[in-house]
Amino acid sequence: MIERLKPPPAVRPRDRVAVIAPASAFDRASFEAGLALINARYRAEHGPGVFERHRYLAGDDARRLGELTAALADPDIRAVFCARGGYGATRLLERLAAAGSPGPPKVLVGFSDITALHLWMQSRGRISVHGPVLTQLGRLPAPTCERLFSLLESAEPPPPLTGTLTHVGGVAEGPLLGGNLSVFTRLLGTPFMPALDGAILLFEDQGERPYRLDRMWTHLELAGVFSRVRGIALGSFTGCEEKDASYTSDEVLGDLARATGLPCAGGFPVGHGEVNEPLPLGARVRLDADRRTLTFLEAAVAASR
Repeated sequence: MIERLKPPPAVRPRDRVAVIAPASAFDRASFEAGLALINARYRAEHGPGVFERHRYLAGDDARRLGELTAALADPDIRAVFCARGGYGATRLLERLAAAGSPGPPKVLVGFSDITALHLWMQSRGRISVHGPVLTQLGRLPAPTCERLFSLLESAEPPPPLTGTLTHVGGVAEGPLLGGNLSVFTRLLGTPFMPALDGAILLFEDQGERPYRLDRMWTHLELAGVFSRVRGIALGSFTGCEEKDASYTSDEVLGDLARATGLPCAGGFPVGHGEVNEPLPLGARVRLDADRRTLTFLEAAVAASR
């Protein structure tokens, strides 16, 4: 069984928060739109290096690692927001591990490639927030931003999320782990994957054709993942259709889910789609696949002193 993870302290309005770019370079206009929303609530800070580019990355590994570790180590920074996913966070993991402790407990917010950092946080006993990156935040519905702020500030569990599909009926409880399916599979067999026994897995992805989803899912099956977890919640899989195919990605995922026999519901508003509702990774949840609900039994944060 996974040990119960300790939530970081709640964030308060006007607290200092850091904005970092640990993965890909990004579009400046969408970044500024998300930054404005964060700044309306907190005091967001970022260094000039956040805009650097090195090939497909937001600067070289040393720059991105230094920015991340500085934000995590600063005791006055109450939350860390990621500018974009894309690719690059996995390149930092080995040196993050060598650096030792993640620093004082605090909220890390992001998704997609940031899944690598979430899994590292959960492997170190921390809860983190799977939620919008800054370049996505400005184009999401206002209630999603409000849910994010509530998640960061309230020591009460967030409202449940509702999906649209039942692949396998049943009810399961456990800590919620996962994020982007592609990134998750890349960490199998590494020391950065947290213990999965008894977990509820959350998966989402973008731009992966059905046969690639099948290949990644089969990798999980062959690695024994589905014999260790209790349930599966599927978010959005955007841009994952095969052109002119007679089948859909939902049908492929449904067949794969049914083969596991685990309670599984899909269509949760999480991922690269038009809505990306934030949720706490590492916190305990109840998945009711028959009712297509994901109920949070723990908050993302603890009450501030």
